[in-house]
Amino acid sequence: MLLNMAALALLCASAGRRGGAGVATAFTRAPAPRRALVAARRLPFSSNGGGDDSDPAALRRRRARPNNASLREKASKLPGYLDGSLFSTTEDQTEAVAAPTVEEERHVFPNAGKNVLDLPPRMRFAPSPTGSLHVGGARTALYNWLVAKKGQLDFDKDSEAGFVLRVEDTDLARSTKESEDSVLADLSWLGLAWDEGPDTPLAKYGPYRQSERSSIYSKLATKLIDEGKAYPCFCTPEELEEMKARMEAEGVPPRYDGTWRDADPDLVASKMAAGDPYTVRFKVPPGARVVIDDAVRGTVSWDAEATVGDFILLRSSGVPVYNFCVAVDDASMGITTVIRAEEHLTNTLRQGLILDALGAPRPRYAHCSLILGEDKQKLSKRHGATSCNQFRLDGFLPDAMINYLAL
Repeated sequence: MLLNMAALALLCASAGRRGGAGVATAFTRAPAPRRALVAARRLPFSSNGGGDDSDPAALRRRRARPNNASLREKASKLPGYLDGSLFSTTEDQTEAVAAPTVEEERHVFPNAGKNVLDLPPRMRFAPSPTGSLHVGGARTALYNWLVAKKGQLDFDKDSEAGFVLRVEDTDLARSTKESEDSVLADLSWLGLAWDEGPDTPLAKYGPYRQSERSSIYSKLATKLIDEGKAYPCFCTPEELEEMKARMEAEGVPPRYDGTWRDADPDLVASKMAAGDPYTVRFKVPPGARVVIDDAVRGTVSWDAEATVGDFILLRSSGVPVYNFCVAVDDASMGITTVIRAEEHLTNTLRQGLILDALGAPRPRYAHCSLILGEDKQKLSKRHGATSCNQFRLDGFLPDAMINYLAL
């Protein structure tokens, strides 16, 4: 019942834009039947939910959370483990580093060369631990969870269909462990159990905190520089402010003017040797255009060259920016479909450019409308309770929240 309600919510949104395309075909092609579906199977949204204890699938959904201390102890014994992160083998650790083979590239981007519509759905929810779980985020998590669970029923039990929880904590100033724990607790209260996440660091595509994946981003940024698709930028904050003020005075939308885009390689090398701070910028290809077939909104396209300048991938501190992390993680974790709020639609332009430059497959996108208050504005604290935890404290049951979010 609840599965059908949430599917209907997405179906209605899609039908209004696409003329009635169903949610099942929006995210994956229907596979050949692998096993009979049990119509009476109950999906446990709360601790009160039942399900047949003899059903292995039901047991999987209610599995006990692993012991983090034990997992960290095992991970610490693996080669390349350092300070909570699993780092790639670097050149100074080997006598020679061969160019990656086709098979190795497929391991980096597991969906390379495949049509995501033919794959078991790997869905993700990627909250930023900067506060409590908003009801809009909970709805996004629910939609992703439902599609993943349907995929686990439709495809072979050994498939990689699943619901991935990824913590996007690169905003070092605002991200806190307390917020992360709060978000995870809210998801657990709602019954949205994840198959892979920060508490499963030894899983195939881990780690699942962006702060623990810095070596992956650094390696791929270097790859883009070596291929001429990105470059070091030594502009100071003062120079960038002056650039912005000049463009605003000229009535031009401010963006980076490409000062270091085609700089003399000898000058770049000398400044790097001198230890001058620099960012890494993406080199937007001339005439580039990004087009997506959004499962909710239909065809959406951007003239990349006219819309964005050469944007930053790595800050001067070495910390990667949001869009770079998201693009890399979606590709390297084999995510097939990204369901998220419409406010992320503009991020798709930069993420698409990055994925194309890396030779990584793009996932399917579905951008859903926002949850609004009575005044038709985005739901915020001025409208009353907006976090799942506040609804819980006010006495709402998880089943009631799921029904509310699915309608």
